[in-house]
Amino acid sequence: MDLNTCGIIGQSPALLEVFKVLAKVAPTDSTVLVTGESGTGKELLVRALHTNSKRADKPFVPINCGAIPRELLESELFGHEKGAFTHAIRSRQGRFELADGGTIFLDEIGELDLSLQVKILRVLQEKEFERVGGTGTKKVDVRVVAATNRDLEAEVARGVFREDLFYRLNVIPIHLPPLRERGDDAMLLADAFLRGFCRDKERKTLRLSPETRDMLLRYSWPGNVRELENIMERLSILCDNETVVPDDLPAKIWTSLGQEKARPVPQAAPAGFAWPRVRDLDDKGMDLKTFLDELEDRLLREALDMADGVKNRAAEILGIKRTTLIEKLKKKQIG
Repeated sequence: MDLNTCGIIGQSPALLEVFKVLAKVAPTDSTVLVTGESGTGKELLVRALHTNSKRADKPFVPINCGAIPRELLESELFGHEKGAFTHAIRSRQGRFELADGGTIFLDEIGELDLSLQVKILRVLQEKEFERVGGTGTKKVDVRVVAATNRDLEAEVARGVFREDLFYRLNVIPIHLPPLRERGDDAMLLADAFLRGFCRDKERKTLRLSPETRDMLLRYSWPGNVRELENIMERLSILCDNETVVPDDLPAKIWTSLGQEKARPVPQAAPAGFAWPRVRDLDDKGMDLKTFLDELEDRLLREALDMADGVKNRAAEILGIKRTTLIEKLKKKQIG
């Protein structure tokens, strides 16, 4: 079958192996446990599982188990009946009911407390559950896909994750490799992200210099694909030129590679020119603000004299916009 990867980009052997497993397991109803570091794209992979499944025309319902307060999570998962707790003014469906016939994605399942783990186990085993505050049993036909950045086997050993639930979830394990293990995929992603962000911002597509590419390939990407995407968006906004050079990269990349980002070198004064010194302020009995105001005033008047009063020309001489010049002249009441 033609595999829809839902935007997952890469050609590395590690990622192609993931695609191979994805193609085999997607058409089945087997429970899948996706593991990988934060930012590797686990939700995209789960969406690809659903899109390539026989349930593709049915709901895909994600829920981040770590993002919802524990006291509310049971209601989010299984729904509640009217009056089940304070503010439960009407009955409400939970995510499992909403996903009936389709796929439910339990992201960060390692965050579940033990009491909810029991109830998830029941749904997996019996395909049934009860709403909070309810007495009737509800049946559902859902495919469960879970994801975590934790080592669940270690959590089982610590006694904070149920062993029986782990084995129910871990029918088909898929590990999404970190970006640092995907070789040139980082550059494919960087180019794709830059194209997209530059298009959205209506600017010419930026190009990564060879030196920049080398640094990006050697960087370990602790935040994985999410970190790479964020940096490319930042570059699309802040980079002034059409080529991204190493100096455009964040200092953290330089530091990680054991290098120090070059600091701007103060521009040398032209021959015969002397920069003002603090003692010049003392000699004139001025503070810094008064001194700078006086200096600006003199330069504005000189530029106007050189331009014979033509403001456009005076602005060009000073290297500022005409509107900026006019604002300064009004502020200083210079005619």
